[in-house]
Amino acid sequence: QKQIDVTRQQINVQQNAVASKNRGILSESAPLEKRIKQLQYQEDQTKIVNPVDGVVLTKYAEEYEMTAPAKPLYKIANLSTLILRAYITGDQFSKIKNGQPVKVFADNGSGGYRQYEGTIEWISDKAEFTPKTIQTKDERANLVYATKIRVKNDGHLKIGMYGEVSF
Repeated sequence: QKQIDVTRQQINVQQNAVASKNRGILSESAPLEKRIKQLQYQEDQTKIVNPVDGVVLTKYAEEYEMTAPAKPLYKIANLSTLILRAYITGDQFSKIKNGQPVKVFADNGSGGYRQYEGTIEWISDKAEFTPKTIQTKDERANLVYATKIRVKNDGHLKIGMYGEVSF
């Protein structure tokens, strides 16, 4: 019986010794788990995610090139819908409204026009001088209002093309 009691005491001493050693190791587990989460977050931040589906227009960095955080890598555009910037005169200003459907005409390459359906998305509330690159039919108008018209692209429209709008 005495040997059993002695053995039990030895077991208790060993268990206490192991528990005190484990306490030091276990106290390090919480900071290590936090560090793992930080590293996983950093890894998630290295993934490149496109905000839209589209076509790369310009590359600012090459493959395997080092870049700074938050530096753009490329310029991307969704070409399924394009925004036509049109300028209207003061007489036309009162005849249009946001959400109004319009007809948009673009050159088809053979001297004719291709017609598209568009929607007025934005109308400026301030007049500005006619831009030099824009030629309006009404040359007497000195002040115009900028508008943005959303047009579905069938693949024939390109960025920078000129177009005409019919209200």
